[in-house]
Amino acid sequence: MTMPTREAIEEAISGWVDPDLDRDFVSAGCLAELELNGGQVRVRVRTGYPLASVLEERARELRERIEAVDGVERAEVAIDWSIETGAVQEGAQRLDAVKNIIAVASGKGGVGKSTVAANLALALQAEGASVGVLDADIYGPSQPRMLGIEGRPSSADGQTLEPLQGHGLQVMSIGFLVDPENPMIWRGPMVTQALEKMLYNTRWRELDYLVVDLPPGTGDIQLTLAQKVPLAGSIVVTTPQDIALIDARKGLKMFEKVAVPTLGLVENMSVHVCSNCGHVEPIFGEGGGAAMAEDFGVRLLGQLPLTLAIREQSDGGKPTVIAQPDSEAANTFRQIARRATARLAGAGALPTGFPKIRIVDD
Repeated sequence: MTMPTREAIEEAISGWVDPDLDRDFVSAGCLAELELNGGQVRVRVRTGYPLASVLEERARELRERIEAVDGVERAEVAIDWSIETGAVQEGAQRLDAVKNIIAVASGKGGVGKSTVAANLALALQAEGASVGVLDADIYGPSQPRMLGIEGRPSSADGQTLEPLQGHGLQVMSIGFLVDPENPMIWRGPMVTQALEKMLYNTRWRELDYLVVDLPPGTGDIQLTLAQKVPLAGSIVVTTPQDIALIDARKGLKMFEKVAVPTLGLVENMSVHVCSNCGHVEPIFGEGGGAAMAEDFGVRLLGQLPLTLAIREQSDGGKPTVIAQPDSEAANTFRQIARRATARLAGAGALPTGFPKIRIVDD
């Protein structure tokens, strides 16, 4: 009987491209262990990003490929992840309790940035990560309402604030600290100082990811925040409309200037879905997000529809990922979360180095 070889097993694994990494697990450095014992094969894959919702699917794909190799009688495949601390821009002060900070930004308002940020955070949590949200939109904080959180943060020592909890997320927002009916008329320096206070004086607890909902635009305030917040990466939200894409390009270039990698682009309101008949129509145009992603060499992380349900769920304090976890939109949010953090992890680089390989002779 022909015995399978390590090379044949690796070739089988490398023949399948993970849709989140956009690479195979071998070339991405995710093959952590490979053990051969006659016709019995045991494989362990470790990624640098959370993927709880697709673990079984990914393991099945690999197992079927390995068991198709000549001589393999049975394959056992295990997949897990290890989230490492990402690099940040030079001079930015890190937070000890936060591994990675991801900014969600847009070049202009009205493109659904805050909705994407809330659902992204919940999607990362659904994939198995510990997640927090910092609402940095000082002039128009949306996260308290979107996440259904009321109240004011407490302070045990008079210096630091306790984050509020919403759907399992640790959350801080200026909306918890001021009367929502009063307009914020602070000038730029006051805004950046307030954000720094909320970022560094909040008692975040062991977060894999902190999602920062930045204010819309690309002016001095946004640029200063992008420089001062220790960002591991950014996500730019746009719609397919030409006007939105023009401003989204400015947002992406802003992050280039401060040496913050753009993890990808999210095209929101890609198509309108009629709540009565289900008719789909690209009312804001089509193909814009994909074209922009290609122009800048970044990944189009996902395309989200304009639907009544997403708006109602956000306004009601239960975003789509929580309200309809099995919906197509929720699946897209989880896909965006996995693809963004896979990019952040350096395409899932294995922190432990070379794979452990064992060949056991009977």
